[in-house]
Amino acid sequence: MRLLIITHVQHRLKDGHYYGYGPYVKEMNLWIKHSDTVEVVAHQIKGNIDPIDLPYSKEVIFTRIPQLSLLSLKKLLQCVYKIPMICYRLFKAMRNADHIHLRCPGNIGLLGAIVQIVFPSKLKTAKYAGNWDPKAKQPWSYTLQKKILSNTFLTKNMNVLVYGNWPGQSKNITSFFTASYQKSAIPEINTLTYVAPYKMIFVGSLSPGKRPMYALEFIKKCLESAIDISLDFYGEGNQREAIEKYIKNHKLENNVTLHGNQNATVIREAYLNSHFLILPSKSEGWPKVIAEAMFWGVIPLGTSISCVPWMLDHGKRGVLVSLDLEKDVTAFAKAISNPSKLQMMSHASQEWSHQYTLDQFEEAIKQFLCG
Repeated sequence: MRLLIITHVQHRLKDGHYYGYGPYVKEMNLWIKHSDTVEVVAHQIKGNIDPIDLPYSKEVIFTRIPQLSLLSLKKLLQCVYKIPMICYRLFKAMRNADHIHLRCPGNIGLLGAIVQIVFPSKLKTAKYAGNWDPKAKQPWSYTLQKKILSNTFLTKNMNVLVYGNWPGQSKNITSFFTASYQKSAIPEINTLTYVAPYKMIFVGSLSPGKRPMYALEFIKKCLESAIDISLDFYGEGNQREAIEKYIKNHKLENNVTLHGNQNATVIREAYLNSHFLILPSKSEGWPKVIAEAMFWGVIPLGTSISCVPWMLDHGKRGVLVSLDLEKDVTAFAKAISNPSKLQMMSHASQEWSHQYTLDQFEEAIKQFLCG
């Protein structure tokens, strides 16, 4: 079977192997495992391989396309000649494929969703990794992708994999999940001792969408409230400089550490040595780091978006933050005043997360590939 993957993820070439963002490649290797030939349509960039990047598990046919951006007038005008060329390459790749797999949302995912319309008989899947909540306010391109993918007249023979259960969906919409660990990795239920000093981690890109600055302000407010706590950042992004400046200006060097991008082994050790994870994102699909933290018994603090309230059982498996600093720190102080309740929350989070393993994930993928 020839599998076609269409993605906005940037790739780098090293020693004849294509590398991409680790969590994405790790998942795609499960799809690739059950395919004979794989073609990837994506943007290629130069530069050194990042510690978080991984290679595909087998050789792929790589079809290079330019990156699309709508962030300035100049880049918008460049799209006028880029889009027809991208669509032509997508058409050729789809024509040769047995199974078409779209990674959405994103500009390339949108073009893929449009071009796939002319291949109604091809087997197809689309992984919508963003927030599928019909009430969510999103960019017009995301909304358009959702409308095309859920329209069974335009989009035929496709399973659209989304996070969460939402009412009034078309028959091709399938509630799905993601996973990071094998069933064999499930540990015994870990009983943590919730006493100060508390250790909190942030895992994700240091970008406005993940709100790392809010996590930093949260820690500062906790320290001002006499809560003995530290925060470790794992990730890189365009807000790193601002974070470093904030740490220096507020003399937080002894309480906040930036580790940059790290591999899965380092992140696993970070989970095992932490009490809490904070992820005050603006938008999420299935926040993998929350599920990963819960797998090891780390109690997550997350915003009430997408399927996060369901993941945290509306506060029984974690803490939902309101993004009101005063209220959130007060709620956190109340939570840590009851260590036995925190242990129950940790146990519940582990039991829930242990349901979603790579074994179960791979079995579902095999069924989608075979139709």
